[in-house]
Amino acid sequence: MKTIMLGGCFMIIANIISLIILFIGGLNWGLVGIFNFNLVDWIFGGYNARSIIIYILVLLSTMWLIFILLTRQAIYVRIRDK
Repeated sequence: MKTIMLGGCFMIIANIISLIILFIGGLNWGLVGIFNFNLVDWIFGGYNARSIIIYILVLLSTMWLIFILLTRQAIYVRIRDK
């Protein structure tokens, strides 16, 4: 039996980048919830265009990973050797 991954290298890279961005977003929301401290606003000097871009990247990463889970694109497919 061979194991192949749907999407190849692009999927692996996109998933890793999305997970890293999602971890950053989760860390930020944890800090906001526990300490009322917004890390993104602190780094970029308040709510401005750069912080909005970060929030949009977190949104897109979340949507990407939800899409992957719902369509099962990241699931390995087993095929038989002939």
